[in-house]
Amino acid sequence: MSWKQLFSRSLAADPDRLHFAAHSHHLWPDASHAGHLAAWEAAATLADHKWDQIMGPVWSQAQQHVADELNLPDPATLCFAPNTHDFIVRLLSAIPARPVRVLATDGEFHSFRRQMTRWVEAGQVRLETAPPERVLETARRSAFDLIFASQVLFNSGTVLSELDGLADLARPDGPWVVIDGYHGFMAVATDLSRIADRIFYLSGGYKYAMAGEGACFLHAPPGYAQRPVVTGWYAAFDDLALPPGDVGYAPDGRRFLGSTFDPSGLYRFNAVQTLLHSEGLTTAVISDHVAGLQARFLDQSPMAGFDLLNPLDDGPHARFLAFRGDRAAALHAALADQNVMTDVRGDVLRIGFALYHDREDVALLSKILGTLA
Repeated sequence: MSWKQLFSRSLAADPDRLHFAAHSHHLWPDASHAGHLAAWEAAATLADHKWDQIMGPVWSQAQQHVADELNLPDPATLCFAPNTHDFIVRLLSAIPARPVRVLATDGEFHSFRRQMTRWVEAGQVRLETAPPERVLETARRSAFDLIFASQVLFNSGTVLSELDGLADLARPDGPWVVIDGYHGFMAVATDLSRIADRIFYLSGGYKYAMAGEGACFLHAPPGYAQRPVVTGWYAAFDDLALPPGDVGYAPDGRRFLGSTFDPSGLYRFNAVQTLLHSEGLTTAVISDHVAGLQARFLDQSPMAGFDLLNPLDDGPHARFLAFRGDRAAALHAALADQNVMTDVRGDVLRIGFALYHDREDVALLSKILGTLA
C-alpha cells in the first residue's frame, strides 16, 4: 500500500524518477501546494495586515500541531524560524560565560559542526565530543554550559536513548540541554511531556513533516535563556511600549524570534498537518508503513559489500537505512544516472522510504541495484 495519490504533483513532475531520499529532501504532498497558494493569497488580499493573520491564527495553529506531535504541555513555548541554525546562534548568545563549554555527539550535522569549529577558532567555545552511547556518561563526568545531541543521528541513523537522563542534568543556570530532533520529529513517535520543563528541542518541516523549507521550530523551556543577545525586533512584540533603550522580550518562546521572515513555510506546514490528520496518518502509522518497506528491501537486497549501520530491531528506528561501504559514492552516482535518488555522506549511502512508496517501488529499486552489483 502507498499514498501516492497525496503526492500527485511531485510524482507527475518527474514520472520516471524513483525518489528514495525522503529523509533528505522529502517530496511535497499536494496539500503543500494549497498551503503555499494560501500564503500568496493572504499577502495579496491583506497586504500590510497579513501579519495579523501570520502571528495570530497561522502561528498558533502551527504551534498546536507541533505541541500535539510532541505532547508538549504549552504550545506557547514554541517559536518558529527559517532554519535551526538561527536558534543555535541565539541560544549560544544567551550564555554569559566565555568560552562556552559545549558537549556534543561526534555525529552532529554539518551546520552545527562548522559553526562550532569556527567558534572554537575564535576562542568563544571549548568543544568536547563523544559517541552517542557515551554522551550521558561524559555529561555527568564534566561541567558543561551546553549539551547538544541529535535525537536521531543524521549519518548513521542511531537513535539516542538517553533523553530523560540528559534532562535530569539540565538547570536554568546551566547546563542547558538541546535535542536536535530534525531526524526524529514525525519520524519517531516522541513524548516530551516529562522533560519539556528542562530541555530545548529543535526541528523543522523540511523532512518528515513534508512541508519544505522555512518552518523550523524551537521549544524553549520557561526560565531558560530568557534574554538571547542575538535578537530581532519580533522578539519584543509584547514590549513595544518600553522606553527607548530598553530591550524587552516576549515572555514565551517568541523570545527567540528574529526579524521579518518568509511565512509560506508555516502555511505549508499547517496544510500538510491538516491533511495528515484527515487521513489518519499519525507518525506511528507512517513509521509502520516505512518499517515494512525497510524490512522488505533488506529481504530482497542484501547490499553486498555494505554494512548496515542501523539494523532493524524492536526499538525506535530512523526513517532511513544507512549503509557503509567503500562503494557508497560510486553506487550513489550510478543510481542517479538511472534517475534513482538516494544520498551519500562520505562512505555512507542512505536510503529513505516514505508514504509515496509501495512494494513495487521496493522491488524495482532492488532490481536496479542487482544490475549495478
